[in-house]
Amino acid sequence: MLVMVDSITMTSSAATVEEYLAELPPDRREVIAAVRAVILANLDPAYQEKMAYGMIGYSIPHSVYPAGYHCNPKDPLPFAGLASQKNNMAVYLMSLYIRADGADTAWFESEWAKSGKKLDKGKSCIRFKKLEDVALGVLGEAIRRIPAKLYIERYCEVLAEGEKHKADAKARKNVAAQALTGGRGKTAGSAKASA
Repeated sequence: MLVMVDSITMTSSAATVEEYLAELPPDRREVIAAVRAVILANLDPAYQEKMAYGMIGYSIPHSVYPAGYHCNPKDPLPFAGLASQKNNMAVYLMSLYIRADGADTAWFESEWAKSGKKLDKGKSCIRFKKLEDVALGVLGEAIRRIPAKLYIERYCEVLAEGEKHKADAKARKNVAAQALTGGRGKTAGSAKASA
């Protein structure tokens, strides 16, 4: 059964992909099944398909990447998703947005444009209302060109870069605090307040 979460997104309580497909209206089931077939035909076998976040999810299981998803390490590392939503259907391609240089996104947008189809892209999703809206060849290639090993490498690079930025910011903050306090550990205002 589909459950309304908010005015934009619908999520499912289905435990399996088969249950999810069965609960869809026939017209949407046909489209989601066709897009799913393209994803599965191009998916590295190291990824797994299972229900995640109320949609069909494609992720790297803990058996391949034990650390899991940094936001919730109990979850496998998400790679892609496929959903039927209130106003459209969507494919979520996290792999397009993981590189800071935007090369994968640029490639995807260029190839989609060459297909002659209009790209309805959100921050991490491709929205569509019917199968004819989807550049299936481009979608398949986007899935195929990022095997699990490469996705993990890129993911770890992004995490490391984030940690480096955090460490740099903390160091800058400490230097600034030292400059303000003359190395005494308290600012003049905080020293007066504690006196």
